[in-house]
Amino acid sequence: MDHLRELLAKQKAFFHEGKTRETPVRYERLRLLRDAIRRYEPDIITALRKDLNKSEYETYLTELGVIYEEIKYVMKHLKTWTKPKRVKTPLMLFGSRSYICPEPYGVSLIISPWNYPFQLTVSPLIGAIAAGNCVVLKPSELAPHTAKVINQMLTGIFESEFVAVVEGGVETSSALLDLPFDHIFFTGSTRVGKIVMEKAARSLTPFTLELGGKSPVIVTEDAHIDLAARRLVWGKFINAGQTCVAPDFLYVHEKVKEALIIRMKTEISRAFGENPLVNPNYTRIVNEQHFARLSGFLNDGKVIYGGQKDEEKLLIAPTLLDEVTWEMPVMQEEIFGPILPVFSYQEIDEVIQVIREKPKPLALYLFTENRETGKKVIESVSFGGGAINDTLVHLATPYLPFGGVGPSGIGSYHGKFSFDCFSHQKGIVKQSTKIDFPFRYHFSQSGLKLLKKMMK
Repeated sequence: MDHLRELLAKQKAFFHEGKTRETPVRYERLRLLRDAIRRYEPDIITALRKDLNKSEYETYLTELGVIYEEIKYVMKHLKTWTKPKRVKTPLMLFGSRSYICPEPYGVSLIISPWNYPFQLTVSPLIGAIAAGNCVVLKPSELAPHTAKVINQMLTGIFESEFVAVVEGGVETSSALLDLPFDHIFFTGSTRVGKIVMEKAARSLTPFTLELGGKSPVIVTEDAHIDLAARRLVWGKFINAGQTCVAPDFLYVHEKVKEALIIRMKTEISRAFGENPLVNPNYTRIVNEQHFARLSGFLNDGKVIYGGQKDEEKLLIAPTLLDEVTWEMPVMQEEIFGPILPVFSYQEIDEVIQVIREKPKPLALYLFTENRETGKKVIESVSFGGGAINDTLVHLATPYLPFGGVGPSGIGSYHGKFSFDCFSHQKGIVKQSTKIDFPFRYHFSQSGLKLLKKMMK
């Protein structure tokens, strides 16, 4: 992989020329990116249709729209973010000034997944450019048409010394991770995230991991059932459940379980038709391997809705499972597909205890009309982020950080948090030469006494 090593060397040389640091240059490159996306919209829509059978609606909602919002927000605030920030200085440093100077890491490696292959490639790229980095992008080989469009689009507007796209499989990712990048941004599974973390540790390379996990949904007795069903179905089955923050399992109060399931069945039919397998706009499973894994989960518990599948088209209908236990395979890993296990509960403390005993999830969703219940759940359970009385929407705002905790991820991004993710916060003290207090030096007779007074 000598060509990859040469690419990295060229990007590091380009970075050290200072060509990425000037704020107007960063702004202009973000504008070029935005305009290129607009030009390539038809190609992006076509590519996502080929890779995942995504409809134009889902493509704009989950891939293009959020990117436009992100670029607009970052461009609006970029000038402010890049300025050194004046902070307070302690008394013992009287006469000096203190600053925090955000500086780019250098050359960042971004490895993106297949489930939202455009959005999850371009979104971190926006943050990297805004922070002043050079970037090597490795899109997923499981979404080859989208990867090709991204490559063509970026090659047309950026020199390879600034942003380069490297296509390939697992071997390519592994070879890239062996190179001395200045920062690594990875989105994918927890299993692969551990490999990325291990490789980064060898060279003490800063890294950001956006992973996943089994994200719970809790529906309380006092929840607005109709809205809960509609928003839960939307969040779970968009992109055929292949979403890192999709609801992975449902805990519903036993008194409203039957009513919720009835409403969810209605909402599934309303969204995807009586037979989703013949819906031309229903997203397919990415490949045969994932289809086989998900098909096996259909044998767990009892199918109370859905369960149909088409192996040739790689389609699995939105499915609700009842009578599931935590010992079953479907509950041993993130489902990442259109299958939702349903549990019932009597007391909210039962659910809190179950979630606490499991790895910290990327997201949690709670449907309740009780403010105290919301406060209790949020304060009692550790998770990356989430929503009350909705699903997925927390990742669509540039004002909130998006990321996991522990097994579900390390670090966050979106909006200002993307800029910070790709920046090192350098602390600087500018000391005066007009004042020089003697008590700081060893020769001072009263130095210790004065230090004790000033530092208490």
